[in-house]
Amino acid sequence: MDRPPAMFIADSLGLDFLNSVATPVDTPVDWLDDGDGLIDWLAQAKLVPAEELDELKARAKPGELDKVADRARALREWFRGFVRKHAGRPLAVDGLRELGPLNSLLERDEMFRRIEPGPDDGGVLALRMKRRWRSPDSLLLPIGEAMAKLVCDEDFSDVKACEGHNCTMLFADHTRRRARRWCIMAVCGNRAKQAAHRSRLRNRQ
Repeated sequence: MDRPPAMFIADSLGLDFLNSVATPVDTPVDWLDDGDGLIDWLAQAKLVPAEELDELKARAKPGELDKVADRARALREWFRGFVRKHAGRPLAVDGLRELGPLNSLLERDEMFRRIEPGPDDGGVLALRMKRRWRSPDSLLLPIGEAMAKLVCDEDFSDVKACEGHNCTMLFADHTRRRARRWCIMAVCGNRAKQAAHRSRLRNRQ
């Protein structure tokens, strides 16, 4: 399937994951609808190094990546329910009771620190966090990390749904006055302006 480039407009990768299914123009697009889509989305999100994606894709058994994409979509819809339930107000500690599926995913992670060459602009060596990519299922781990960062670092009072008609996209409103209303002004904002203009014309007739 030919997909347009994925959309990263939420100012939070955890919310961008929820926006990996959307209707950017007229036709719904699910960027995770199969294993190739999942690989492509992770590459665009820069959540997995390109060489690791290539290696996992080469090692995967037939249909294995499609099954991981199935799990990613199920995880996405579970997390969408959690975010929509709590959006618009500070997340309370009792929300932790609902996060069992996410904690279960995070517990499977295999991360470690390794000393590597430092950046070119100074420093001979650097301590970096690395991850073991043992199987295609490990592709869900950086997604879980992005979701966890949303839960722990974002003020859920700033999490909003786009006001566009039939738009399903979510975003974190980090504008100074917290006045953002649209996923993308050029899409949903303009549609709303055009609809309001047509409504005013009809009322004048």
